[in-house]
Amino acid sequence: MLDLRHPDRHRCVPRLTRGHDALEAFSEGDLLYAAMLASIAGARRRLSLESYIFADDEIGWRFAEALARRAREGVEVRLHLDAAGWLVWGSTRLARFLRASPIRVRWFHRWSWREPLRYNRRNHRKLLVADGACAYVGGFNIHRESSAEAFGEQRWRDSHVRMQGAPALQAQHLFDAFWAGRSRWSPEYPATSSTALIPTPSRGCRNRMRRVYVKLIGDAQRVIRVTTPYFVPDHPMQRALVAAAARGVEVYVLVPAKGDVALAAWAARASYAGLLADGVRIFEYQPRMLHAKILQADESWVAVGTANLDYRSLLLNHELTVLTRDTGLCAALYRQFEENLGAAREVTLSHWRHRAWNRRPAEWVGWAARRWL
Repeated sequence: MLDLRHPDRHRCVPRLTRGHDALEAFSEGDLLYAAMLASIAGARRRLSLESYIFADDEIGWRFAEALARRAREGVEVRLHLDAAGWLVWGSTRLARFLRASPIRVRWFHRWSWREPLRYNRRNHRKLLVADGACAYVGGFNIHRESSAEAFGEQRWRDSHVRMQGAPALQAQHLFDAFWAGRSRWSPEYPATSSTALIPTPSRGCRNRMRRVYVKLIGDAQRVIRVTTPYFVPDHPMQRALVAAAARGVEVYVLVPAKGDVALAAWAARASYAGLLADGVRIFEYQPRMLHAKILQADESWVAVGTANLDYRSLLLNHELTVLTRDTGLCAALYRQFEENLGAAREVTLSHWRHRAWNRRPAEWVGWAARRWL
């Protein structure tokens, strides 16, 4: 069992070696959900699941019923959901079903008049662990918008990773720590590891997600590929991207043309002009909502998980990121980026400078609200 008594000892950015872990990437929700449900059905001892969105729809009920079934069969099932995400996507009916089952369910940071400020910090993690042997981490929530079967051609494009072995056990320890109230606990990372799970915030490492991103960007020699649904970089992130472009690194930023949060899209576009002028290339993915959160440095480092490149993920929310030098996953996510880029339209500086004036006030409003996004 995980010993939570010892002080945390870790680096902000673990030193990893090139290697091959049992990692697999998913970009389609139906394939991911089928794999997750199979892992739920096959678990023997315990299941641990946390999600920002667990919706009252056909996908959410499919998972709720599968978890309740395993709990009735004697598997320990713990479900950790975010209270704000539940307020929008959940329902009283689904909550009653979960509470009536043997599932141990908690909602993170419910509203409290005694501690109103804590409501601003959300649990944005999406994690499933089965028996400490198989784990899933990434951007997919549990809702119909990510399913072609339920939502059709306009389903969200996203990215998730399945892990086995040591990374899956690390994921179990992170869930256990969070469940026990140690939300800032972080594991130690062996020097021989090629994969590490990075929780944020972390004790002893302020603004850790930003530090990880800035380190990867600063060390890149050839190319940086950023995929994010909400691109609201703070000043250190902007400086890192611009500095990389200035030293000759190709810097690509891929964002959705069709966002689901208008204010976030306005804030993102407020930063375009300066970045484009300094050599950062920005592309807007055209077909549908792009919800993946990936940063790739050269062909040898990948950070993929739940963290957006915005103020909330970098500085406030609880997030979980897979940082890896796994050769197979790096190659798979490179191919995914190229596929997404093929369906994107580049935003050029000349085009951007000549955009309609009536769009600019919205960008100013978005930028003014950026710290809340």
